[in-house]
Amino acid sequence: MVWVTDVAFEYLNSAIIGTVTMLDLVIFGISVLVTVAIAKVIGFYLKRSFSDRVEQGELEFLIKVIQGLIIVIGIYLALPSFDINLADMLVVGGTIGLVVAFASQKIVSNFGSGLFLIIERPIKPGDSINIGSVSGTVEEIRILSTIIKTYEGIYVRIPNEKVFTSDITNYVANVARRFEYSIGISYQSDAEKAIRLVRGLLEKEPFVLRHPAPSVFVDTLGDSSVNLRVFIWAPSRVWWSVRTEMLWTIKKALEDAGIEIPFPQRVVTFSQPTGGAVPGSRGQEHD
Repeated sequence: MVWVTDVAFEYLNSAIIGTVTMLDLVIFGISVLVTVAIAKVIGFYLKRSFSDRVEQGELEFLIKVIQGLIIVIGIYLALPSFDINLADMLVVGGTIGLVVAFASQKIVSNFGSGLFLIIERPIKPGDSINIGSVSGTVEEIRILSTIIKTYEGIYVRIPNEKVFTSDITNYVANVARRFEYSIGISYQSDAEKAIRLVRGLLEKEPFVLRHPAPSVFVDTLGDSSVNLRVFIWAPSRVWWSVRTEMLWTIKKALEDAGIEIPFPQRVVTFSQPTGGAVPGSRGQEHD
């Protein structure tokens, strides 16, 4: 048993690379594992403590940054086990850092842009946005990129630098969103009755906001119809479903009430000149 122990100690103290021994590697490995475990535990407690006070995407981003810093510090503290001169290492590390910084400007820029996205908060997971030619829902804000799920179900990765420097249209940043209809009714129909009917439907719809209140009015007198304009405010998260459902509801209600929704019509009349029709005449037409 003693012989086995002596062999094990001799093996652990044997140099592998320069003055670095197997024992140094074991100590370093254990230190890194402990550091990673500590980082995960801290991340767990941060998530549990701040989940109700910080947006989910922002919290996950910050936790990743904090965990990364903890791991870097842990590795730095474990390096003395290799009997390395830390002053010399800092000089070498600084030189390498400059080279890496110049070689990876995009990475640094994307990382910095990600931090500014968290601080400024122009978008957050769940928002419906438009960035350049990409429209969809924000799925995740990562350290270097933002993931967008388009309305067609396609996932698009956009570098954070591009997100931060582009014009962003956020469709749900405001709690309410307005949409409108233009509805034409025939000149023979009662416009006041149509307006009362539409207002009554809007009052019954729970997702149509009362403040700002909806409005219904005669907007223009068209060639074939009296055109009503309808302005409606709805919660941003459900405005699309409200918009599509209310339009069909209004159409059916107007038809059931005997209010005609006309289609464009053109009446063509032919006049006969005095002395008989002129061969090949095309006549006149009017609306």
